[in-house]
Amino acid sequence: MTEKIVLNTRIHEPSMTAGEAEMLLFALERSRAQFAWKVGGLDAAGLNRRHPPSALTLAGLIKHLALVEDYYTARDLTGEPMGAPWNAVDWDADPDWVWRSAADDPSEELYALWQGAAQRTDAALAKALADGGPDRSTRFVTASGESPNLRRLLVDLHDEYARHVGHADLLREAVDGLVGEDPPQS
Repeated sequence: MTEKIVLNTRIHEPSMTAGEAEMLLFALERSRAQFAWKVGGLDAAGLNRRHPPSALTLAGLIKHLALVEDYYTARDLTGEPMGAPWNAVDWDADPDWVWRSAADDPSEELYALWQGAAQRTDAALAKALADGGPDRSTRFVTASGESPNLRRLLVDLHDEYARHVGHADLLREAVDGLVGEDPPQS
């Protein structure tokens, strides 16, 4: 019997007078905790269960959000190339690789991939925020020559989670009946 993997779903409430950066980070933390609660503790069968007509799975969402975290970190924060597994993919030949390949990944590897990506993002964000706060420009430059600030990056990253937490909520309820908005805090 495989051991049930429990992900960190702890939410650290900021003070009622927290500053902007702290509130933006809290929103991201809470969305990550909600996502962790919705995808945590499942085996490969639960993570890969499809609900037609959609081909979306919890496994695919986990791998997608790991990619999003690493992509934003590389493009916007560090300027460093993305590592494995992303750097071995021919994205032009297989643009749906992240969604398709998730079915082949063991649960433990998916969870570790996502958690590692979130940790890399957190470390890069802490460094960037300490060097200019939410107004600091990211490394990314748009086609029109603009560089979004960290505030925009945090809102975009939170928005990505908010969208997919809703998907995960519906998929998880169909897998085993788990429902609710925020993970239990004990």
